[in-house]
Amino acid sequence: MSGIQMGKKDSMAPMTTSLRGRVKNTGLPKSHALLPLLEAAVNGIQAIDARFEDDSSQGRLDVKIVRSTETGLDLEFTGPGRAPLEPIVGFTVTDNGVGFTAENMKSFETLDSDYKSAAGCRGVGRLLWLKAFSKVMVKSTYEVAPGILHGREFRFSVEREVEPIEPAETLGDTGTIVELDGFGAAYQKSAPKTAAAIAREVFEHCIWYFLRPGGAPEIRVIDDGEVVLLRELMDEFMFSEMPRKTIEVEGQKFDMVNLCLKSSTRNQTPRLFWCAASRVVTEENITGKISGLYGRLKDENGADFTYVCYLSSEYLDANVRADRTAFDIDETIEGDTIEGEITLDKARKAVLAEMEVLLADALAAARDEGKLRVNDYVSNRAPRYRPLLKRMESLGLTVDPSMKDTELEVLLHRELQKLEAETLAETQHIFAEDGAERPADYQTRLDDYLAKITDINQSDLAAYVARRRVILEVLAKLIRANDEGKYCREDEIHNLLIPMRKDSNEIGTDASNLWIIDERLAFHDYLASDKTFNSMPITDSKSTKEPDIIATRLAGRAVLAAERQTVPLSSIVVVEIKRPMRTDASEDNNPIDQCLGYVKKIREGSAKTSDGRLIPKSEEAPAFCYIIADLTPKMIDRCELASLRPTQDGLSYFGFNDARRVYIEVMSFDGLVNGASQRNRAFFDKLGLPASR
Repeated sequence: MSGIQMGKKDSMAPMTTSLRGRVKNTGLPKSHALLPLLEAAVNGIQAIDARFEDDSSQGRLDVKIVRSTETGLDLEFTGPGRAPLEPIVGFTVTDNGVGFTAENMKSFETLDSDYKSAAGCRGVGRLLWLKAFSKVMVKSTYEVAPGILHGREFRFSVEREVEPIEPAETLGDTGTIVELDGFGAAYQKSAPKTAAAIAREVFEHCIWYFLRPGGAPEIRVIDDGEVVLLRELMDEFMFSEMPRKTIEVEGQKFDMVNLCLKSSTRNQTPRLFWCAASRVVTEENITGKISGLYGRLKDENGADFTYVCYLSSEYLDANVRADRTAFDIDETIEGDTIEGEITLDKARKAVLAEMEVLLADALAAARDEGKLRVNDYVSNRAPRYRPLLKRMESLGLTVDPSMKDTELEVLLHRELQKLEAETLAETQHIFAEDGAERPADYQTRLDDYLAKITDINQSDLAAYVARRRVILEVLAKLIRANDEGKYCREDEIHNLLIPMRKDSNEIGTDASNLWIIDERLAFHDYLASDKTFNSMPITDSKSTKEPDIIATRLAGRAVLAAERQTVPLSSIVVVEIKRPMRTDASEDNNPIDQCLGYVKKIREGSAKTSDGRLIPKSEEAPAFCYIIADLTPKMIDRCELASLRPTQDGLSYFGFNDARRVYIEVMSFDGLVNGASQRNRAFFDKLGLPASR
């Protein structure tokens, strides 16, 4: 039991410590599942340093992956087509360092030992071993006198603490073997599974040792027959080394090791590694934290590289947490800070400022590439954002050149909204000063404001026109056969033109694309889409027939405020849509006759306005029937029997039915797209948009 034993006055007893309690209170996030292994590897490197001093090339350190010998049912797969791997149950770390000398053993048995504090050790690495592994076996050989070796062997566990094994085996040379056994299930699940992935984590954690003068010992990760040499990872990762920099923050020096890594699918994120005691403590993605720093950069020859920085400082060494997963340093401090007080945010800003100077040329090239990306997208896809182009620098807007269209759309939309909000706020200031004593820069500010308003209004018009172009593109795709040679159903086209089973009281102005057929369809008193006659408020008909689209328009609709009981019917419009390449335009399924029948029902009586006012019989009211259907041989026969004439391009038939007093137009889907594109071409050309792609 932990506690202080009290004796006579002025007498003292030593404080005892519970290993189980210390392990329980030691934190180890599952995201750091390999940290105990990494600590063992660093211990081995330090033991090699202690033996060979500046000549670390003589050192050897092996990390062997130990897998279960019992094949389980939930084996981990490492990728498509690859054989499953047995679960990792432990690791063996072997070094040829100085070994467990008497001083090292005494330090090991002392919790929170400061024996190697100068090297940044906190004496908690072995606690992390027991946090993730159920037991540890240590075999070591050290030199007690020149040429005389002595062996040391012990078990280490929460239950039995340090348990010496006698007689201890003596190895052929000085060094240590640490066996980490019984990998906890939660940590095992979160840890990397392959030798290559584990080797990368060991390498990134220990990269400082590879970069220091004298370099690192030979380190290998071994998984059965697979051997990964970390020195080769250096060649695989390293593109070039940049000048090292030292900055000062509140009197404390911070050292920056700047590297250009070779870009790859797994290595393209710029990062800042916060280090302490020659170890990586935390890793920070710095994408977008410097203008132009988005993923990969290019050198003066156009080659891709990924920038990373390893930041170290005596201040970081002194303030790293015991478990070495974070720092005991505030991220920020509200209000005024005490002179000399450092926060992570303050240090980060100083580091980022130095990075911006160091990477100036590459960042400038990236910003230029980002501008070209925005220009291309705005010119060809989204002209509504044109007001942002000349304001990119003043808005501080930079983009990742590799950003997807969907991501770029969201970013530009957000920036345009900000510009509109700022302009609205500016409106209040401008008009508040109107009539008062105006400041000297009033005219300049007014001119800038009016220029913004003009650009924003043009942006709204551009968005409207660009939307039309996109709708036409979608329609053009719908009317084409798919890879199986099949055509879309008519309801897909119907919903694009106007949502089905809705009427004008349920449909917003932006939901309808009837301008594709006729711009005048936007002006109606009542419009129904795929609704039965008996459900329409404009007629008392009991019919359950469903015209695809029917619209009525009243003459003099603006004078309805007068006390008139009836209003004349200005026009009737009926639209029928048939499936692309449909071939069943038979006598019983003739869309021309269907449309004429719908017109007759409206004209025959009891028709009302959308707000319930009676419409008198209007036998002379003009009616327009639009049939959208491909001109199959059967459809052409029906057009000719109805005395319709082909248009010059052969894509439509038209004519006037004298008996029913109805204008009829049968449009093929190609004719529909072409006609709408031609009517809108002037707008597309003005915005620099092609009519179709």
